[in-house]
Amino acid sequence: MGGTEVDDELTRGLDCYQVGGSVRDALLGLTSEDRDYVVVGAGPEEMVRRGFRPVGRDFPVFLHPETHEEYALARTERKSGHGYRGFVFHAGPDVTLEQDLIRRDLTINAMALSADGTLIDPFHGRLDLNERLLRHVSDAFAEDPLRVLRLARFATRFSEFRIAPRTLALCRQMVESGELDHLVPERVWQETRRALMHEQPSRFFDVLRETGALAIVFPEVEALFGVPQPERYHPEIDSGRHTLMVLDQAARLGAPLAVRYACLVHDLGKALTPRAEWPSHRGHEKRGLEPIAEVSRRLAVPSECRDLALKVGEFHLHSHRALELRPATVLRLFEQLDAFRKPERLTHFLLACQADLRGRLGREDDPYPQGEFLRRAHAAAAEVEARPFVEQGLEGPAIAEAMARERQRRIECLRAELDA
Repeated sequence: MGGTEVDDELTRGLDCYQVGGSVRDALLGLTSEDRDYVVVGAGPEEMVRRGFRPVGRDFPVFLHPETHEEYALARTERKSGHGYRGFVFHAGPDVTLEQDLIRRDLTINAMALSADGTLIDPFHGRLDLNERLLRHVSDAFAEDPLRVLRLARFATRFSEFRIAPRTLALCRQMVESGELDHLVPERVWQETRRALMHEQPSRFFDVLRETGALAIVFPEVEALFGVPQPERYHPEIDSGRHTLMVLDQAARLGAPLAVRYACLVHDLGKALTPRAEWPSHRGHEKRGLEPIAEVSRRLAVPSECRDLALKVGEFHLHSHRALELRPATVLRLFEQLDAFRKPERLTHFLLACQADLRGRLGREDDPYPQGEFLRRAHAAAAEVEARPFVEQGLEGPAIAEAMARERQRRIECLRAELDA
């Protein structure tokens, strides 16, 4: 392997090692956007003297002033409380590279590369890469609950990798001990957001469920498993399995983050259907709005994702039935989506609805004519756009009359599309 390319005026004479994901990815033949470094045998004063800019709040991390890459002093950590913040760190010239690496999560992330290209691999990460195995470095893995989510995300990114049985067992012990109750919601969303953008995001939730963590982190999603749906419309039957199939279809369609999040939560209302009404879920769209809002609030989900998720949750059946709706109902759907002011909202809404239709056994490649119709109908109705009524000199009741006429013209355009 090549060297770490850190030989410049600032780093010359420092004992520097490239570490983490960039080393792992290089061994896999992948490219990494970011490279991180560990510095052994130095203190904060020397780093500042050399011109590095300190940025670490909890432990000494420095930015190279030219490359802006991170250089962290080798450190050890000791558990002092709950959650990923419950640690006391020690960074100093006496900390060795191996002591720094042993605190990392997985063996494939606990390798280092010296300036001359020598691989330092005390925990056999390269062997685990070759074996396609995700394995924790040490029992210290159990001290940070976020590592359960990171494991699930790495299992999603590297979908051909399997998880070591002892690592899965350790994760289950962490869940049973209550350690995951101390997860910081923002970090949960950070890991979820990244996992959602992989090619098979369902694996993230499958791994969380296998460890027992899904019930802690996403109890609303966990509640869908075991809830049946009508086999006529859902050959896969299980609501949870359907949700994950929809999510994978959204990835297959190349959907952006907001659409994938909407797909994850679109059917949360089915978990609230009274058992006596199973497998029917009449009214699940409205019932799902409160849990969608709660998940979004709890995890501090961006407003763009939250807003689309609420619209998809409430109106996805309108899209599926678009060819049967009255023109006035179609117009009302566009208005509720705010599609005339935000046409991209309709595009994303229809992507989620198409994924919902295809997220069923045997229907993975079905066409979605409803989406094509709604796109045409929206384009036709959007052409009916008068100048702002005030510019026309209208006031009071005249504005209301003009708005009614404009709305009726849009309905006529939609009727023509339906009759076409």
